[in-house]
Amino acid sequence: MKAVQVRKTNTITRARVSRNYHESSGGITSLLESGSARLAHFFSTALLSNRHRRYFDIPTDLQVLIMRLLPVTSAVVPTPDTFSLLLLTSSAPAASSWILRDMTDAKTKDKHVNNGTSAGPVSVDSDGLIEGNYDQVVPSFDEMNLKENLLRGVYAFGFEKPSAIQQRAIVPCCSSRDVIAQAQSGTGKTATFSISILQRIDETKPYVQALVMAPTRELAQQIQKVMIALGDYMKVKVHACIGGTSIRDDQRKLEAGVHVVVGTPGRVNDMISRDILVTSYIKMFVLDEADEMLSRGFKDQIYEVFKTMPQDVQVVLLSATMPADVLDVTECFMRNPIRILVKKEELTLEGIRQFYVNVQKDEYKFETLCDLYNVINVTQSVIFCNTRRKVEQLNEQMTAQKFTVSCLHGDMEQMERDVIMREFRSGSSRVLITTDLLARGIDVQQVSLVINYDLPSNRENYIHRIGRSGRFGRKGVAINFITDNDARQLKDIEQFYNTVIEEMPMSIVDLL
Repeated sequence: MKAVQVRKTNTITRARVSRNYHESSGGITSLLESGSARLAHFFSTALLSNRHRRYFDIPTDLQVLIMRLLPVTSAVVPTPDTFSLLLLTSSAPAASSWILRDMTDAKTKDKHVNNGTSAGPVSVDSDGLIEGNYDQVVPSFDEMNLKENLLRGVYAFGFEKPSAIQQRAIVPCCSSRDVIAQAQSGTGKTATFSISILQRIDETKPYVQALVMAPTRELAQQIQKVMIALGDYMKVKVHACIGGTSIRDDQRKLEAGVHVVVGTPGRVNDMISRDILVTSYIKMFVLDEADEMLSRGFKDQIYEVFKTMPQDVQVVLLSATMPADVLDVTECFMRNPIRILVKKEELTLEGIRQFYVNVQKDEYKFETLCDLYNVINVTQSVIFCNTRRKVEQLNEQMTAQKFTVSCLHGDMEQMERDVIMREFRSGSSRVLITTDLLARGIDVQQVSLVINYDLPSNRENYIHRIGRSGRFGRKGVAINFITDNDARQLKDIEQFYNTVIEEMPMSIVDLL
């Protein structure tokens, strides 16, 4: 059978199939004419292959939908030896722009050695947590075979011994393996991938070799600072591409030569579409806080970025939580990933005392908060509210009562957000009121108290919020304000994290 080409106005699409196509299928024409069920079977079968699934240029929602069609029990499906681009036409209108990349290129061969890890499907428990498949521990940074100047930077940063996640994840990340890593908030995930990136890049080549994506501007800036500090003895250039800053500045920095870009989805997409950020030489693509990045708001943008990556790019995902719906998506573009994960019972944050105060009604929360701050004396604290409006309202109320506070939320200009975070990190601001904008990845060492003025709207964010205290082994306290209507939600959080949240004792002052 000769190669077939199909063209569609305004959609540059072609289909090419080899002569070795299964004759029983009737060729590509019958495939295209056979209807969506046959096509779904074909793509379901192909997506099941770890070797092939990451080369699909298919909208993520549709990939997940296809995978959920399994198992399919119809007749044998055509499995062509070569496809460069495949058009799915009127039989599946929503999929008219799907592309299947060439599967015969040598790059598509799985270059990874199993090393004892399972290539089988990921097993997910009822709470959306998966079992790890890798537990090789390297107990010291000296044994990780890091570059000498990188090792100097690690110790100069203040690290003495790697944390549990660092002991397990740094070595496979440095060896080009795709990795899903899950650990408690505040245990060194940022340093895990930062060290791995700094180990892999070639400082003599002044182009982008690693891309890190984060859900918020503040987290992206924090990652940049950590990476610069760890690479202090290296000639490495790290740039943050985030919204609210000058595109011209981004362009100037990237044209001057940058090794690592850390950014938010919108700005990174924009830089790529303008041909300012060149992805051709990227060898490591990191998604920090992967559950948030692949949630409904960012999933499509992440996938657009991924489409521009080299086929052999290494993908690393890190998060404190890893819900099952995220795994449906990550399965589509990761090859035989190493899974380094903590079980649900290990997710509660060691060293953080958790309490609740039943204020009965929402209108009693402010009075309770004032009473609390009148008797306690903490270095720094963070107060979480669920809405921007409530953040501003609480800020005004506390300021009127002569408390020195600052507030932060996503509607603020980037320059204002930067000033507030700088003041809070320096200690000149001691109480910060914020939304979940700050719940993920912001490391302020002196925070010893977190107050959930509102319980988080989803239980996954609870661990991110309270993880702002007790960073990296230090002690901290989390206090949850609950109304009578919140009792069930609090119980749900306790069950999810297999923990007990006690009623706040009268001796709370002694615990801070």
